[in-house]
Parts: sequence; structure tokens; C-alpha cells
Amino acid sequence: MISQRKNPVVGLVQSSTTSDRQENVDKAVRGIRDAARRGATLVVLQELFASPYFCQVEDAALFDLAEPIPGPTTNAIAAVAREAKVTVVTSVFERRAAGLFHNTAVVLGPNGEELSRYRKMHIPDDPQYYEKFYFTPGDLGFVACPTPSAVVGTLVCWDQWYPEAARLTALRGAELLTYPTAIGWLPRDKAEHGAAQLSAWQTMQRSHAIANGVFVVAVNRVGVETTGDSEIEFWGRSFVCDPAGVVIAEAGAGEEVLVVECDLSKIEAARRGWPFLRDRRIDVFGDLARRWIDPKAG
Repeated sequence: MISQRKNPVVGLVQSSTTSDRQENVDKAVRGIRDAARRGATLVVLQELFASPYFCQVEDAALFDLAEPIPGPTTNAIAAVAREAKVTVVTSVFERRAAGLFHNTAVVLGPNGEELSRYRKMHIPDDPQYYEKFYFTPGDLGFVACPTPSAVVGTLVCWDQWYPEAARLTALRGAELLTYPTAIGWLPRDKAEHGAAQLSAWQTMQRSHAIANGVFVVAVNRVGVETTGDSEIEFWGRSFVCDPAGVVIAEAGAGEEVLVVECDLSKIEAARRGWPFLRDRRIDVFGDLARRWIDPKAG
């Protein structure tokens, strides 16, 4: 017999943001309540939802957006988690100490308690994604958090391109990989590369689901955001895929709250049919810890 647990019902809150922090937090709170009313037991918010995506520019004054944990944002989300009796994966620009900041995902339980904390491990430094200026790479390792709904793996945005991150989180027992995300098109790229970029983003995460036999929950933001002379059009398209990589729910390009049940019995079924974990040659994977393998050096 496969799992007899009650399946988690996952809510994804996809929204636009403004420069008003309170307005953004209030919108997230409304989204959590909406998802809970529709049966969600686990709600996932988008990356850095309390502010516009400030990493488009390097500006030391923007460190003022950071806050401690617990702090105003986590307190507000903890309160609605407790009110709605749901578990919430929330994203925070964490001020750990003076001059030390992280891009952090916190899992808050249905009593408002902190269940786990994950600090984003992979930090990009690309045009208009200048995250290395703001965030110190995570030092808490990969996290799989038991919750009343499921064992939840918390990863963040750029982490979603790394199969090692998905694998290590799944190996810790995660049944759902959650990816709070902020990704979109630069105006100069959309016409030529836009469709391929979106397809690559979706395909990469679906591959994590297949390779690990888990559900993947990706929650992106929407809208055009301008910082200084820089602009990004966030493409939304938040989605959930099952352990076979089948997309079982997908949002469009506007504000939306998705609610979808995840049948955990599919994990066992997928892993029995495709026993990738059984057949892994862990005895020959040592080189994965190397940056590059010089073919001349061996």
C-alpha cells in the first residue's frame, strides 16, 4: 500500500509589486487567505515579494530594505498563517548583522511558528540581476522541512538551474521542491530570446521533478518593474508539476492565486517505475565537488 496521508493542497500567490512595502505585504496576506479559503494547506509566495526587485541596480541605500527574522514581514505572514491555519513558504531580504545580508526562505507553520530557514545558495551576477552585491551565499545547507502537509524543500530562484541543489534537497526527504522566484525578460532580449528563455526555465524545473521523483512548485512575480534606467518584465507562469514532470497547474502572465492538490502517492509510483535513486553510481560521483575537470590533468 502506498501513502495514506492526506495530500497537500498547495497555493501559489503570483502578484505584481509596488514601492509601497505595506501594500505588497497586504496583497500577499490576501493571497494566502484566498488560497486557504479554497482549501490550501501550504502556500508559497514569490521571491522578495515585499518590495520591487531592487537588484536591477547596485545601490547601497537599498540595504535599508532588509530586515531581521523575525521582523515586520515574517511577523505579518506568521499572523495570517496562524489565522488561516496554513503553512507558508515566505521570502525575505534578511538582515543577519550589520553588513551581512541573505536572500532567505522561511517556512512558517500553521501556528505561526518558524519551522525552517534556508538561505539562497546560488547567487547570480548578471545584467540587472546584481544579487552578489546584496546577498551573501547561504550557509545553512539544503533544507527539507517536515510540515503538517508534506516534507517541503526550500530553494530560491537561481537555485532552480542547479540539478545538484534539487538532488541534495530531495535526498534529505523533500516531497515538494519550492522555488520562490523573480525572473523575466529584459526588453532588449524578449523578441529574439523570450520564448526560449521561458521554455528553458520550465524545462529545467520539470527535469528536477522527473530526476528526483518529487513535485516542483515554482512561484514567479509579474509586471514590469523599473529601477533607475533598468527594466524587467516578469513573466509570471507560476506552475506545479508532478513527479513525472507533468504540469498540473499553471498561471498566466497576470496576478493570480493557483490552488492545486498534490497526490503524494505519485512519488512512490514514479520512483518504482523510474528508479533513478536506486541506480545512482554514488561511488563515482566524487568529481562533482570539483569546479572543472581539466581533460589534460585527468
